[in-house]
Amino acid sequence: MTGRSPRCRRPAALVSVLAAALALTGLTPPGRAPAAAPAAAAAPYQDPSLPVDARVDDLLARMTLDDKLGQMTQVERESLRPQSDLATYRIGSVLSGGDGTVSPNNARTWADTYDAYQRTALGTPLGIPMIYGIDAVHGLGAVRGATLFPHNIGLGATRNPALVESVGRAVAEEVSGTGIDWNFAPCLCVARNDRWGRTYESFGETPGIPASMTTYITGLQGERLGAGPASVLATAKHFIGDGGTTGGTDQGDTRLTEAELRAVHLPPFTEAVRRGVGSVMLSYSSWNGARLHGHRYLVTDLLKGELGFTGFVVSDWAAVDQLDGQPGFTAEEIRTAVTAGVDMVMVPHDYRRFLSLLRAEVTSGRIPVSRVDDANRRILTKKFELGLFEEPYADRALTGTVGSAEHRALARQAVRESQVLLKNEDGVLPLDRSAKLFVAGKSADDVGNLSGGWSLGWQGGSGDVTPGTTVLEGIRAALADPGRVTYDRHGHGIDGSYDAAVAVVGETPYAEMHGDRPGALGLDQEDLATLDRLKAAGVPLVVVLVSGRPLDIAAQLPDWDALLAAWLPGTEADGVSDVLFGDHAPSGRLPVSWMAGVAQQPVNDGDGKTPLFPYGYGLGYEEGPPPGPTPTPPPAPGPVPEACTAAFEVTGAWSGGFQAEVSVHNVSATPVDGWAVTWDLAGSAVSGLWNGSLAVDGGRATVRNAAWNGALEPGATASFGLTADGAPPPSPPLSCTAS
Repeated sequence: MTGRSPRCRRPAALVSVLAAALALTGLTPPGRAPAAAPAAAAAPYQDPSLPVDARVDDLLARMTLDDKLGQMTQVERESLRPQSDLATYRIGSVLSGGDGTVSPNNARTWADTYDAYQRTALGTPLGIPMIYGIDAVHGLGAVRGATLFPHNIGLGATRNPALVESVGRAVAEEVSGTGIDWNFAPCLCVARNDRWGRTYESFGETPGIPASMTTYITGLQGERLGAGPASVLATAKHFIGDGGTTGGTDQGDTRLTEAELRAVHLPPFTEAVRRGVGSVMLSYSSWNGARLHGHRYLVTDLLKGELGFTGFVVSDWAAVDQLDGQPGFTAEEIRTAVTAGVDMVMVPHDYRRFLSLLRAEVTSGRIPVSRVDDANRRILTKKFELGLFEEPYADRALTGTVGSAEHRALARQAVRESQVLLKNEDGVLPLDRSAKLFVAGKSADDVGNLSGGWSLGWQGGSGDVTPGTTVLEGIRAALADPGRVTYDRHGHGIDGSYDAAVAVVGETPYAEMHGDRPGALGLDQEDLATLDRLKAAGVPLVVVLVSGRPLDIAAQLPDWDALLAAWLPGTEADGVSDVLFGDHAPSGRLPVSWMAGVAQQPVNDGDGKTPLFPYGYGLGYEEGPPPGPTPTPPPAPGPVPEACTAAFEVTGAWSGGFQAEVSVHNVSATPVDGWAVTWDLAGSAVSGLWNGSLAVDGGRATVRNAAWNGALEPGATASFGLTADGAPPPSPPLSCTAS
């Protein structure tokens, strides 16, 4: 990728020296005001050669209680009035909400804004930099001109963790180009009911896909936090179970046993912690009636204790204020959340009242100072690891990567790989480049509809919200003669002279809360009318469905000759036309089960229901439909014995069940293309598995690699995880074979 030159953020001390020198001539550094002067004498925490732990210890010893409480506080930027309150109240973090913006809305203005707030933060006696957060959930959606990638449900359809890591790296570069250093992504929810308005934020309905897509974290942060010019703090969200609420209700109640919660919803977070994710955001939802933001067992005992998470926990937007169901912070809400394990509270508005109540709880002893110190240690550690004390300002060398041609090319590739071909009667696809085509539908020429929520606004919006390429533009560009394409949104004017009609229909943008659909999940009346007009013309009808989830289309499907699930592709929808014309054969596979009817919800892989299209389904141009999920191929004949070893580690246990992780190590001198691990279950029964495929025979379990973790270079390691009913087997001997 471009923009990987060494960081150009200027060290705070250097900026101060330059500012002081230029002040003698009445000048200031280009594009920024003078930074605050550094402390009179360098302190150990200001010495980058020291270990991070030592720097944190030194800084903590110098901090007042107000310094510490400020670090635990995150405020929405536009609520900081005056801006100097950032320093007055020692605020540790600023965020821009889903509708937060700057004027003019471009990357340079965002970088200027970031630097202005950072200068204010550095003006405190200890000069502790702020950390700035934003929801760049499928690209830098707040910034006009940024690259918008497919939403997670589309990325899950690619089954390509390496591609997703590249997407994360590109997003990190664009985010860093605005100065922002913290992304509230990825969402690792396991969406179990398509009525939920955040289904598109999930990579898939089984834990294996979200767990495998935690490569996005590595893309954002790098191999380690702070390594390289564009390292952005990642956030695994929303811990835990938000995709499993009853009825798919946003912020609802997930009613599961602990074993079920661990089997379905915990594995992606386990993998995120293993990858070193820097922050975890809690869910608004509840588990069996108890809100997550006050759940000490899940936050402190499970996440921080059992999983060993060493980053910091942040609340969701005003979620602490929701604990008692009444508006306005109370001391009890704050005490409950902080003692449960929340390290930083996304206030986001009434920070003065929040800090006053928090201070009273600490000084009274109801919140231990040790809990405050632990929260600060976690937050400050990440700030040091990010290099914010040395390089606090926006890296202007990366500003030009926002919306770059390279990132748009990557997004187009992600769109190609995310397309799932669900029907193709008589081989109507791929389309011929010399064909005469009629294109219709409300989303054919609408970047806003194609991008969905979290795109230039929290809920997104229809229309020309940001520069991009639409499906219609991609079709016209693909034809030898663009004049052979006729477009009418509603399908008026079509006749039998066309070789085919392409209808781009589906959902219009939405996000959390507003996106819940407790009633029907079908197409709207405009779409149905448009499709009727096209079908009446008697030409082959190709439907491109733009949606954040499966829709109830079983009744209309017989009228369609081809159906392509395009999900929410973002700004580079020419990737859709690449598939329509065969430049890229469809390779996506359903990351969710496709309902046979809305009454079937929830429908998920393995629940015994018969969906319209099963989880893992997807056609190619040269093949018939797979019978179900794409199976992992068995090892090739003649497995090489003793080419790999495996180790079984119990990572958690509870009454009636346990969780374990198995690591597979290539001990040979040559690469292996696949592996299989076998062991005696000793009376236990595997109830959940991720990063592999399971077979059980005669009381013995065999797990084979998944599609993405079978190839191991000499010395390399892969892993899979499982939950099981029964007691953990005592040090089970594992047999590992590789091919």
